[in-house]
Amino acid sequence: MIDSLVTFVITVSGGHAALGVVLFTLAVRLLLLPLNVRQARTAKIKERLAPRLRALQKRHQRNPERLAKEVSALYAKEGSSPFAGIMPMLAQLPFMWLMYRVATHPTALAGHDLFGAPLGQQVAGVIANYGLVSTPVLVFFLVIVLVAAVAWFSARQIKITEEQPELMKKIMPLLPYGSVLAALVLPLAAGIYLLVSTAWAVSERAVLASRPL
Repeated sequence: MIDSLVTFVITVSGGHAALGVVLFTLAVRLLLLPLNVRQARTAKIKERLAPRLRALQKRHQRNPERLAKEVSALYAKEGSSPFAGIMPMLAQLPFMWLMYRVATHPTALAGHDLFGAPLGQQVAGVIANYGLVSTPVLVFFLVIVLVAAVAWFSARQIKITEEQPELMKKIMPLLPYGSVLAALVLPLAAGIYLLVSTAWAVSERAVLASRPL
């Protein structure tokens, strides 16, 4: 099944597997766009309702069940839900898993590369096969640098509120850099997926944040 899927994507992309990964990623992001728009709307609603949410938390701090009902009712009046924000993340998991399966499949990406860097190999394997100073390693290095740059922009978009625990305030700005660690240990194909997906996400958040929803 994996081989058939990869063959189809590569055929659609004119025989270029790296381009196929990019097109697949863009298709996934387009598919998830309605959920992301809803997530952005929920974030703005949450920001607008923050004072009322704090009042509810203070009033019902000893009654979690009543607090949950009041919060759900408050969001319902706005036509949203406190859980709408996590839907894009959950919806993307199957596609991320599929991309991981493709990237780590022993034969699916065999013989396919990006400027000489094998799409199915990790950076450690590329260094072992081609040496530290080589074009394939340089390709990997550029992808990782770009992933890190996108992670930096993503971290700057994170809004930290006073209500969040101190630990979360410290951890949240670091979360986007998890994509850099992933790019270091995953095959190049997965790194390209991460780069395109996170770059889209950063651009999408910037656009949606500037528009009334």
